[in-house]
Amino acid sequence: MAATVGPPAPAPPRPSSTSPRRLEVWWSNATFFVAAHVAALVAMYYTPPSQVPRATLIMAFALWQLAQFGITIGYHRLWSHRAFRASFGVRVALATLGSSAFQGSIKWWCLRHRLHHRFTDDPDHDPYAATKGLLWSHVGWIFFKPTYERMELVDREDLDSDPVVRLQHKHYVPLALFTGFVVPPLLGALWGDAWGAYVYGSLVVRILIWHCTFIVNSLAHWDGLQLFSDENSSRGNLLFALLTCGEGNHNFHHAFPQDFRAGPSLSDWDPSKWIILVLHRFGLASGLRRARYTDMESAKAYMQHKHHHGVPPEDKSLIWEGPSWGSEEVENYVRGKPGRCVLLVDDFVVEATEYLGEHPGGATLLRDYSLRVDKDTDELKWRDASWAFDGGLNQHSRAAKQRLRELRVAKLSATVQY
Repeated sequence: MAATVGPPAPAPPRPSSTSPRRLEVWWSNATFFVAAHVAALVAMYYTPPSQVPRATLIMAFALWQLAQFGITIGYHRLWSHRAFRASFGVRVALATLGSSAFQGSIKWWCLRHRLHHRFTDDPDHDPYAATKGLLWSHVGWIFFKPTYERMELVDREDLDSDPVVRLQHKHYVPLALFTGFVVPPLLGALWGDAWGAYVYGSLVVRILIWHCTFIVNSLAHWDGLQLFSDENSSRGNLLFALLTCGEGNHNFHHAFPQDFRAGPSLSDWDPSKWIILVLHRFGLASGLRRARYTDMESAKAYMQHKHHHGVPPEDKSLIWEGPSWGSEEVENYVRGKPGRCVLLVDDFVVEATEYLGEHPGGATLLRDYSLRVDKDTDELKWRDASWAFDGGLNQHSRAAKQRLRELRVAKLSATVQY
């Protein structure tokens, strides 16, 4: 008989109203965004590239790339996905470079990006859903005040505990203004071209950084190859990878977001990955997370079979031939080794202890949904993680569902009450 376990926690948010949500223009954001574009175009008209020293253009290119690395290596792979760990000095450098990109603080950026991965393509809960159109996913979302009904479900403990993130969040505006609009003309003054450095190092570079990042949200969900998954609109495109320091290899990233690489092959264009490897070589980065080779090969084989022959036959791992446990056996298993992370998902007992370090959402999230013995009452606290896994907390990929099946240890056969 199927298990009856207490109400899933947290309870699902109330569904959105069926009536269209009225969008409110975010005037301050929209005005700054449009004004920056107008200022850059006017400044370039009166000060064309041919009238500035070569040193100014080289500086502008360097600042563009450095700011992008602040986003791709820092905001995205380090903080949003916890794909590796970095020394304090590296984190300070990445936070500073990321500030110059004018994309919000680390905390602001990461929470919205995690929401994007939780509910990719969902028109209600993905902040820049590609399903709402190319223009919306590229820049449209910038012009309207956001309403994130499920933001409270996104974990943020790691961000709040990082002093670099806290300090940057507190002082983000002066940091952004200084790195973006003060540093470039100061550098240009060294060779007598403060104005040209302001035009190309401050104004033009801001526009380049913005649109290269937005390409990942829009064009990388619109055109390219789906070598690893077609469960969402993400795609891989070499041209977009060239423009985004590797982030255009987007289909692999959405299939395996915990991987520090945007492309698994060393030859995939991904300078962000190469820099992380160099930092690791010199002891400045550690804990580099990689998707399992078997998972990557399985994903590619599935997509190749689907492309040439249609959907592959049902995976035999879906058929459970293992043991069935009652509540007493489950409790004995949990008590048998303190510290275990045991989940109950769709009436299966899942041993997730070895997966804690791999989970893209972090170990804390799994622990929150695990079965545990209450320290005060010494009673087993039952908790059903089915709602969280089956879409309430995240849209899990085929690879994630396959991994879950591998971690099953028993099927729950008895009714559980508490």
